[in-house]
Amino acid sequence: MPRGRFNRRDLISGLAVAASVWPLAVRAQQSGRVRRVGVLMGLTQSDPEGQSRIAAFRKTLQGLGWTEGRDLRTDYYWAAGDVDRTHALAKELVSSAPDVIVVNTPPGLSALRLETHTIPIIFVQVLDASESTVVMNPARPESNVTGFTNSYEYGVSGKWLALLKEIAPSVSRVAILQNPNHPSWVGYQGSIAKTAPLLGLQPIPARVYTPADIDSVLDALARESNGGLLVLPDTFTTVHRDKIVALADHHRLPAVYPLRFFATGGGLMAYGADLVELLRLSASYVDRILRGARPSDLPVQSLTKFELIINLKTAKALGLDVPPTLLARADEVIE
Repeated sequence: MPRGRFNRRDLISGLAVAASVWPLAVRAQQSGRVRRVGVLMGLTQSDPEGQSRIAAFRKTLQGLGWTEGRDLRTDYYWAAGDVDRTHALAKELVSSAPDVIVVNTPPGLSALRLETHTIPIIFVQVLDASESTVVMNPARPESNVTGFTNSYEYGVSGKWLALLKEIAPSVSRVAILQNPNHPSWVGYQGSIAKTAPLLGLQPIPARVYTPADIDSVLDALARESNGGLLVLPDTFTTVHRDKIVALADHHRLPAVYPLRFFATGGGLMAYGADLVELLRLSASYVDRILRGARPSDLPVQSLTKFELIINLKTAKALGLDVPPTLLARADEVIE
């Protein structure tokens, strides 16, 4: 071909080759880069439940091709159910400028949203992302926030109350235990107020701000007959679950809990989502964001699998005969 003559076919061919080579070159340039992930947990670092969730998170990332210390660095921040500490850690985490943040409590998410509108945030355990104005369009988030809800619609409180009445038919008064600092408190209270009378139950709001409040609430409930307990999902009740379960068993109070580890720790019955699975799912979104996806590419998803755990040993200690139909529906029976 004479010099200076334009050949369209050669130009297109050259562009195609360049397009195929360019991503490889970019990857080669970035191969030495260590990506950074920050994880804000609501539990204490020593909590076995928190460690099991983190182990599932790490294992999933490893299976997706990430190696801690080689191309990935993950920093964990443990708020221990303390609101002030949550805000302080959120500020510290954001100032470290990670590539993506994972948060597993609503208070933690609220604190992070005050600190950044640019760093991608993946949440788990937020009750209703659209209702709480976290994400206006769950199918296509328009901010830096996306994640996984645990499908705890407020109406699930009716299921908890029905299970309590089924396993302990004599219960007529039920204390609703939760820290009012949790943003879902009002929504649950409204749903419970509608459902409880239909089951012949009188709901008693039981606000607990400190561990000492737990003693006061359960002591008062035990002074009258036919009392029961519903513990709502919250970081505070999770952190102090051993105390709550021990006191409920001590006072011989039938209780229903929102998460399986309450029942495996001696509580009567639990019905709720698998939170370890939520951390596994969050790792898949971390992987996609580190590989170039934006939060708006990743729809908010709901975990729909719930599990019913019955502690038959505790039921016998409370003198309760668990109906065979209830045992048949259980995903796990602890004997």
